[in-house]
Amino acid sequence: MKPLIEITTVPIQIEMKTTHARLEYARGTAEMEVSRDEGGLSIKSSPLRINIDTYEARNSVTPTLARQMEKQAQEGMQTAYSATATFSQQGQLMMKTKLGEEVITKFAEQAMMKNYKPNLALDFIPKGGADIDFDLAELNIKYEMDKLNFDWKINQNGFEFIPGDIEFTVTQRPEVHVKYIGGPIYVPPSSDPNYEPVDVKA
Repeated sequence: MKPLIEITTVPIQIEMKTTHARLEYARGTAEMEVSRDEGGLSIKSSPLRINIDTYEARNSVTPTLARQMEKQAQEGMQTAYSATATFSQQGQLMMKTKLGEEVITKFAEQAMMKNYKPNLALDFIPKGGADIDFDLAELNIKYEMDKLNFDWKINQNGFEFIPGDIEFTVTQRPEVHVKYIGGPIYVPPSSDPNYEPVDVKA
């Protein structure tokens, strides 16, 4: 009796690709950036300056209120000192006075002599001159040349290691093929045109 089923298998197919490790040499590169700083010319001058101060000269002609108050205060202090000295002298005279002596007459004579001031003074105004000062003239010249700046960027030489690689690719998957190769099956078997009864007798 022939087999009714035919079974065939298709094996798996794998493709392997390898890449060897390598050491590569990288060359160095250099870059340069150039920048420019602009200079310039600057000139600064200041003219001759004359400073004239006439404060003291004007005060000697027409004194200010503050100067007048200061002068009057000094004169008041001087008057107080003089009055104190006068009272002291008069007290000493009264202590030394004898009976019948005219003390009041002496006081009147001293007062008249003291208050008598002949108007013979000669004065010049203004008493002070002007204070003159000056600042010298200046001339400053500043010149600055342009500047070039060079910036170098250098990458050094070196070696680069590239590791190896293994790549697997499945080109054919495994398969199993089952094929029926027998003839038709009749039910009941006697309906087969080529049916032959089985002889079971011995």
